[in-house]
Amino acid sequence: MSEGTMQRRAQRDHRAKRLNRVLVCAAAVPAMLIAAGCSSDSGSEGGEDKAADTSASASASPSPTVRAAVYTDLPEACDVLSEKTLDDLVPKAKSGKEGQSDDIATRAGCSWDSLTDNGVDGSQFRWLNVSMLRFDSDTARGAGDELAKEYYDKQVKDAQATDGAKDVEAEPLSGTGDEATAVRYDLKKKEGTFKQQTVVARVENVVVTLDYNGAGLAGDKTPNADDLMKDAKKAAAEAVTSVTGTKADKDSKGDKDSKGDKGDKGDGDGGASGSGASLEPASPSASKS
Repeated sequence: MSEGTMQRRAQRDHRAKRLNRVLVCAAAVPAMLIAAGCSSDSGSEGGEDKAADTSASASASPSPTVRAAVYTDLPEACDVLSEKTLDDLVPKAKSGKEGQSDDIATRAGCSWDSLTDNGVDGSQFRWLNVSMLRFDSDTARGAGDELAKEYYDKQVKDAQATDGAKDVEAEPLSGTGDEATAVRYDLKKKEGTFKQQTVVARVENVVVTLDYNGAGLAGDKTPNADDLMKDAKKAAAEAVTSVTGTKADKDSKGDKDSKGDKGDKGDGDGGASGSGASLEPASPSASKS
């Protein structure tokens, strides 16, 4: 075999080997792409499954809850005290002056004043005010009674820190709501020395603040602070009872309606259901004053 023939055969063998390597590589590329594609799809499906599991877990989590407020209404502010109590505290007072409120079911108040003329001896002045603030339960802010507790503490502190107050005294009261505090002090004005009595009481989610003061004007003697405080405590307890009555009245009405329903059903008339047997939590709205 000539040398030229041997060279040509070597060149053909070399080209054949190169072509074989190209074909092998070309066949390997699609397999790699397929493997990569399968791996990518698997990852995507895993991500979707994980997201679905997370969503299902979130939807299964319970919504935050807070216990319902006990009282969902307030009594008429100018009706919380009996005529006898008003005659004792503010003799011959005209009808009460109702405080301004955008929502009397949440915030209400009433005030009375009287001036008893004692001729040359001067006159006796009395002023009485009752205010009520009710707190609704709110998942963001907390339970109504806890919010009322915070406001109650603030009212007691504010009463003791009244500007110009002298001889300030405070004492806890029992038997008036869930908790109550009586604060007394003297307040001198140009008309005379006023004996101030403030009773702050909380019953569940409602805070009642009763202010009562008296003064002897135009030379009349200054009233006895102990007598004024005794009357203030009595009036505060009466006001708290009026608040608790808003629930008792509804419960009583619900019981009567329920009994009436049973009787109606027995007669085959199918009477209307009671309207006050249960108290639903009111919408969260009460703001502090």
